[in-house]
Amino acid sequence: MNLKKILVISYYWPPGGGAGVQRILKFVKYFPENGFQPFVVTVDEEKASYPVIDKSLNAEVPHEAEVIRTGTFEPFDIYSKLIGKKSIPTGFSNETDPGMIQKLSRFIRGNFFIPDARKGWIKFAFTEACKLIEKEKIDIVITTSPPHSAQLVGLKLKKKYKINWIADLRDPWTDIYYYKEFKHLPFAEKLDKKYERLVLENADKIITVSNDLKRMFLQKSDSIDEKKFTIIPNGFDEDDFKNLKKPDKTQNDFIISYTGTLAESYNPQIFFDELKKVVTENPEINIKLRFIGSPADSMMNRIREMSMSSNLEVIPTVSHERSVEYLNESTLLLLVIPEVKNDKGILTGKLFEYLASGKTIVCIGPEDGEAAAFISECKAGKTFERNDEYGLSEYLSGLVQYWKVKGDLNIENDLYKKYSRRSQTKYLCEVLKCF
Repeated sequence: MNLKKILVISYYWPPGGGAGVQRILKFVKYFPENGFQPFVVTVDEEKASYPVIDKSLNAEVPHEAEVIRTGTFEPFDIYSKLIGKKSIPTGFSNETDPGMIQKLSRFIRGNFFIPDARKGWIKFAFTEACKLIEKEKIDIVITTSPPHSAQLVGLKLKKKYKINWIADLRDPWTDIYYYKEFKHLPFAEKLDKKYERLVLENADKIITVSNDLKRMFLQKSDSIDEKKFTIIPNGFDEDDFKNLKKPDKTQNDFIISYTGTLAESYNPQIFFDELKKVVTENPEINIKLRFIGSPADSMMNRIREMSMSSNLEVIPTVSHERSVEYLNESTLLLLVIPEVKNDKGILTGKLFEYLASGKTIVCIGPEDGEAAAFISECKAGKTFERNDEYGLSEYLSGLVQYWKVKGDLNIENDLYKKYSRRSQTKYLCEVLKCF
């Protein structure tokens, strides 16, 4: 098959791990079977600032893909040395009690590195992208963010080559919930909003993950054509869930798992309180609350202060493959939507892997939010507002009693399958074929 060439520009790429890699990696994985040969411009792994490393993801890159790694200038190198960490997430979302150095770094980040601290990568990525476009005669480019610096590469390419440009925006830009933490001065915020507006106005197509995110972006300028938008939510890869062993039902372990970040802004206290009641009422059951990833220390200390240390298990960030295995071993999955402005539109990528695991989900967040809608559509659990203590308590108690009889809380339907990465890539490629 003669494949059409497409250029992908993404800062996050294997061996970088975490949620930021999954979406674009899976698109690239399934591009060839849909008629596209991907060329990927990314950062040199030795010079990158990745939140986590997951070398197992290298195996996901299709052999048809040509990956070009570039240099970069990383201000995080200096920041990392100051605070003693080797990798720092873009949003500092888990720095719940920042000291003077952290506060100063946020101010510097917000006012000297616009749109983000990967700004130093733009010229390197642009140079390599230009070489590829001219050598390979590529006429379609997809940029994915965050970091939103990748979108400025797309903007420069659009200006120079009049190329067909698709901007994939996984998260809000100037509406992200931790945006105020960067203490932007007026000139910096104005410039950042200008960059956001220029990207939205000049991209030929805009891909985003939710209706609410589309709504936010449309408000940025009257010159943005709504017809440019296509919503492709995050999803799951069927390959990740093949050959998983069935959990041992003979064990008396009731494991509640949560993966990823859990910062103060998530405010999961209602779940901790109601879980405490369930633990007290069922002393014969080994109820375990397992956090896989990077929960804030303050959150974990709160659980310990509630005399639930024996029920707490914290597992540092693991490979994506192992994360899926932990989901499979769980009895119940916890999802928490941050308690922030525009929380109704937050649609975290892990939700779809939760759905694919076939486990019941308890979600803490807005009942009329998009995450709640997906859970309801797939008949995979229930969402509770933070003031619904009675409803959550009754639901948790009911689940435990049902588990005592049945032995698991697995969801017996396949409604989630429409959100597979393969299906989503096929849909994306139909959009690309419009050019």
